[in-house]
Amino acid sequence: MIFDRLEVSYGEMWGSYRGMTHPDPMSRAVAARRHAAGMDYAVLLSARERPLALVEYWPRRMWRVYLFDDRSWCMQMIDLKPHSKGMLLAHRNTRWQFSGEQEHSSSKWDVEETTTVSADGQVEVRSEFAQPRGASTEPLHARMSGPSSVPVRRFPASAEDFLCPVPEFGDWQVFAPFLAQQGHEPATTVVLSDVSVDEGSGPLRATGIEQLFSPGARDTPDGSAVVEPVDAGLLRITSGQLAVLDPGWIGDPRTVAVTPGEFPVTLSLLRTTGGVHVAGAKVTFLDVPPREWEMVLRPDEDLGLLGDGKFFGVGVDTGTVAFMDATRTVIEDQLDEGLFVPLASHVSVEMPGTAPEPNLIAFRAGQGDGAYPVWIGRTDDGQVGCVVVDFQLQSADGGE
Repeated sequence: MIFDRLEVSYGEMWGSYRGMTHPDPMSRAVAARRHAAGMDYAVLLSARERPLALVEYWPRRMWRVYLFDDRSWCMQMIDLKPHSKGMLLAHRNTRWQFSGEQEHSSSKWDVEETTTVSADGQVEVRSEFAQPRGASTEPLHARMSGPSSVPVRRFPASAEDFLCPVPEFGDWQVFAPFLAQQGHEPATTVVLSDVSVDEGSGPLRATGIEQLFSPGARDTPDGSAVVEPVDAGLLRITSGQLAVLDPGWIGDPRTVAVTPGEFPVTLSLLRTTGGVHVAGAKVTFLDVPPREWEMVLRPDEDLGLLGDGKFFGVGVDTGTVAFMDATRTVIEDQLDEGLFVPLASHVSVEMPGTAPEPNLIAFRAGQGDGAYPVWIGRTDDGQVGCVVVDFQLQSADGGE
């Protein structure tokens, strides 16, 4: 294909490596702010309704380029890293060969050829041949083993042959020469056309938080349900810092400055025909209705870096979230018996601390692992009235 124009759109890190549009799009303005902040995002370069390249910007100024052939098959992956001032080195270039469409769809390559280049120009080419069909179920971007034969060639070359300029944001012509590796020929001048989504209404807003803890019937995507608030105990805060986190990963909490003391924890249970899930969890510090809601952010987080309806939230990898004092320690060897095993039959568990030491109250995380928004409910005079984790099982109108 000869092309003189590239349509440009933006999105979160993609992951599917197929398709004409991002499954999780963002505006050009948000992508530009993320670029300036060193945060990841992706750029899709297309022409004539075909994807040609997906470019991912990673932290630490790393880049990855996925290349598509005329069939819109992802056939190549190039990793680039900083080399010298203003230049990137294509230090790893992986190509795949597939025997047919079914094999490509299931990521079963026949041959994977990986070329690695050192900073001083030493080149290694490794060719891996797949085992018999069905021997591996790993995705193509992760599959780096399982060959029946691994021929390797090594030779010196000029590193200059593997360099490209570091692009400024929007200077995506830098990557146009890579497209020739899949048979796409750029014209002398390539025009970029922005087809990205509008910025929209901005980051996720706190809606329906009060309804999370109001008992009664609801309509949900899974059918009729009933909300039942339940008491999960008193949380003891001694340091003046509340931590919200996955108790299996205590090194990465979201924290809120609060008054020391003991405060009630309330869970919102959502009962459906499919079972009971924790729809929300709340620590109440003041028995006053919140006047406004504010997303809990870390010092280095900026709402302007979020796409439409996105949020910074508590990450969950054990299906569990906990409220605790930020100074509370958790002994990993005690987590299974003291927390995870009890949570198999209870919606919440308290891991006590010897008074006056802080305790920990943990609870099931909605429908499992992922990320969930954490909100501060502030009173008329700006005080922290409550902190809520919303597991996004219902909204203000009871829907999605």
